[in-house]
Amino acid sequence: MILLQVLIALAAIIALAQVLGKLFGYLGQPPVIGEVVAGILLGPSLIGAELSGLILPPAVGPYLGIIAQLGVILYMFMVGLELNPGLLAGRARATVLTSLAGIVVPFALGVLLARSLHPRLSGGDAAFGPFALFMGVAMSITAFPVLARILTDLGAARTELGVMALSCAAIDDVAAWCLLAFIVGVARAQVGEGIAVGVTPVAYIALMFVIVRPLVGRMVRRPAIALVFLALLLSALATEAIGIHAIFGAFLLGAIIPHDSAVARMVPRQLEGVVTLLLLPAFFAFTGMRTR
Repeated sequence: MILLQVLIALAAIIALAQVLGKLFGYLGQPPVIGEVVAGILLGPSLIGAELSGLILPPAVGPYLGIIAQLGVILYMFMVGLELNPGLLAGRARATVLTSLAGIVVPFALGVLLARSLHPRLSGGDAAFGPFALFMGVAMSITAFPVLARILTDLGAARTELGVMALSCAAIDDVAAWCLLAFIVGVARAQVGEGIAVGVTPVAYIALMFVIVRPLVGRMVRRPAIALVFLALLLSALATEAIGIHAIFGAFLLGAIIPHDSAVARMVPRQLEGVVTLLLLPAFFAFTGMRTR
């Protein structure tokens, strides 16, 4: 019965996402916006909880969520494979400064917004300090997969500007997740744990570039797709385990694989249809479905 309901939900999502994607494309918008709107239309906000429950019963949610997460992990790996770091040559300073601005400005605005939201949303249980810090971080986090999909839809993901935007978004989100871990530690009076969680991603990134990257360079000379997917799952698992999302592990592994290698050409060609037409719309639509 669950399988039947999951298939019904996927069919409804794909059909509506395709229709709205074409419509939004005609209006000059990226098709991914149509996929997100499809989820909102299928969710309880517009059609009501009863009708929405026929398409997405509560029991189906966890299964659809897993499909959605698997789709976005594979997609971000493909985005990383197509990333050409050479386009950032000489622009490292601009990339870092843009990333910092992308964190500092919304963080400050989020902290200011917390002044008016704290009395209404905290319920009197949360101290203003952690609440304000959380609001700042929440406003700083980028919708990384949505940005990647928009750039891909517009054909800009492989351009200098697109590569810079993706790099800035990746830096922003990793930094924001580290800040979130620190804030949670502060709220729980476990600052040491928060600092440890914040430092671990930096160590993992260094490990990937210093040790894993040379090994990957040797591996792609004789492409073994099974090993590539095993490495993908392990990298995603590692970043999920240390407190940042699995998509960053997938993206980082793709980014350290030479973009002109046989693997970088082969994997997107084999996965693109399944990921972009079947799995990825489930992610964007599932996000919309949970909107209240």
